[in-house]
Amino acid sequence: MGRIRVSSVIATSPATVWEEIRSVEKHADWMANTTDIAVESEQATGVGTIYRCRTRVGPLNLKHRLVITSWREGREIGVSHQGWITGNGTMTLSRIRGDRTRFLWVEHLSFPWWLGGPIGGFVGGMVLRRVWRRNIRVLKALVEGDRT
Repeated sequence: MGRIRVSSVIATSPATVWEEIRSVEKHADWMANTTDIAVESEQATGVGTIYRCRTRVGPLNLKHRLVITSWREGREIGVSHQGWITGNGTMTLSRIRGDRTRFLWVEHLSFPWWLGGPIGGFVGGMVLRRVWRRNIRVLKALVEGDRT
């Protein structure tokens, strides 16, 4: 299982960042590797929300199912990944000095044998870390109000 950890300081309040990340369908606005998100459950937020997601990294175009496993209003969203790549992840917000937010994104992912298993997970983790750092930069620009 590969562990991927990325974080950033965002120059706005956790409440402002939360308003952007709480709506799972809006994640495609700032996640370059996500091309389509569709909520499949009756509820659209909170523990138990189910959605289908299409992601693309290089030549790989995968569909997978995600289930929200933790929801701490204004602070954390945790998900379980179900599909070819499995695992879990969390996005956590914490207030830091000056009404700024530390955004922490941690994923623990397992890759199937046909994607190289643990070795694929290691290499994939390096690629995804780069992609997710870019995603956080886009989110940061979006919520700080100067999207480029």
